[in-house]
Amino acid sequence: MIPVTNRIAIAEDELTEDFIRASGPGGQNVNKVETAVQLRFNARLSPNLPDTVRARLERLAGHRLTQDGVIIITAQRFRTRERNREDALERLIELIREAATPPPPPRRPTRPTLASKKRRLEGKSKRADVKRGRGKPVAD
Repeated sequence: MIPVTNRIAIAEDELTEDFIRASGPGGQNVNKVETAVQLRFNARLSPNLPDTVRARLERLAGHRLTQDGVIIITAQRFRTRERNREDALERLIELIREAATPPPPPRRPTRPTLASKKRRLEGKSKRADVKRGRGKPVAD
């Protein structure tokens, strides 16, 4: 089991890894060694995810989510297969952790206080006085 949070853990058999050739630096090695990792996790069929977390996870996954509910994470930042495996797993765990945190409560609108209304009106009248002072002087 891979611990994600205190209450959520993922079984290792829920994850499948495919190795593909990575693009980018690597010299001649890049053409013959499959170092990039595609990590697949079926979020819809996972028994370890609560329904609320699953719904938020599918929303957060975005383009990484297939129509079948499988999250695909491709890692090819590093030159070694082992580091790319760790990177893909870390990114999946971080995504699930983000989905596990409940959204903040909606903002309750508040009314401005009387003091803030007075400050606003005083500022407006001061500005009006400054602009009024820029006009032509009144002839007596």
